[in-house]
Amino acid sequence: MAARVTINGAGLLADPVGALYWPERKTLVVADLHFEKGSSFARRGVLLPPYDTRATLERLTLLVRRYRPHRIVCLGDSFHDGDGPARLIDSDAARLHSLADSHEWFWVAGNHDPLPPRSLGGKAVLELVAGPLVFRHQPQGAALMAGEVVGHFHPKATISTRGRRVTGSCFVTDGSRMILPALGAFTGGLDVLDGAISNLFGRAGFRVLLLGKERLHLFSRQLLAQS
Repeated sequence: MAARVTINGAGLLADPVGALYWPERKTLVVADLHFEKGSSFARRGVLLPPYDTRATLERLTLLVRRYRPHRIVCLGDSFHDGDGPARLIDSDAARLHSLADSHEWFWVAGNHDPLPPRSLGGKAVLELVAGPLVFRHQPQGAALMAGEVVGHFHPKATISTRGRRVTGSCFVTDGSRMILPALGAFTGGLDVLDGAISNLFGRAGFRVLLLGKERLHLFSRQLLAQS
């Protein structure tokens, strides 16, 4: 079940799969897909199961079916490296191309893919401004940027409950700015208490929406444990 959140006045839905949906603009937002990470590591002799792209596409397809968006915004690092699109197997490339052709699709440039693919449809942009929100791969400095929606950090949070510690991917927000979790299947994460994330928010702090199997779990910064 999605959770309702407000970012800079815009009413949004945070989905437990790890995506953001903006009903007013019929816009689905996903971050850090990292397609072809497995094949990128394999080229360097680090063997990972070669199914990350297919698994991530399944997540993305599920979200498209759930929300039926008109617009899809990918917040950068959609591919693990610049050669990723060329390593897609034909069936995955065709599936991704079909998704891009069926929607108003934006590839936001990331640090892993500063030149998003042109061969798969959609439009490559550095950032996208829509009403009170601005979609980027990563924040523009430490200063608070009202309406900024970003990825990049793959945020994770840890809580202590019933004598054990639980760590998971999460959304991070203070109501003015939001960081999305990575949607990619083989992505690590950065603890939200790390200064790279926590320093992006003001004195009022932030809260996290921890991804669960069917719903999100809300925690304030004060309730989090160091991972």
